[in-house]
Amino acid sequence: MVRPVGSGKALEARRRRALKLLDKGLSLHEVAEKVGCAASSVMRWRDKRDEEGDEGLKVRVSPGRPPRLTNRQRERLVKLLLKGPQAQGYSTDVWTTARVAELIKSTFDIRYHSDHVGRLLHALGWTVQRPQRRAVERDEEKIRMWKTERWPTVKKTPGGWVPISSS
Repeated sequence: MVRPVGSGKALEARRRRALKLLDKGLSLHEVAEKVGCAASSVMRWRDKRDEEGDEGLKVRVSPGRPPRLTNRQRERLVKLLLKGPQAQGYSTDVWTTARVAELIKSTFDIRYHSDHVGRLLHALGWTVQRPQRRAVERDEEKIRMWKTERWPTVKKTPGGWVPISSS
């Protein structure tokens, strides 16, 4: 069975309730059926309580796999990212997850899949940035001039859009 959803306190309360029922003389299977778990769980809780007392019933956080980058390495990574991709030899000033994965590999000799790099960056407080698609040659002053001087002469109607007659 999979661990049920709930807070640590709720899970501990479930364990305590199960052990009270067990102490009243119910069998492992009866207790398991009443609290909605496997009999082996009730037996494991009973053994933990016998070995460690009430401390044995506390819910422990499942730590999962330890992070591959240490805290110092993460700090260094952020400093490298802040310098920008061009400082790392890239031609454009856009960090992609593939580029960050390459940076991690070349700097720390640790391989990360680019999908996981996105999660790592999010954990570091970085958000997805999408560059604006604009031509490098774009001249904002010429565009403003065209909109104010040329566009009014090209438009079909002097006031802008008007509804077309249905007749």
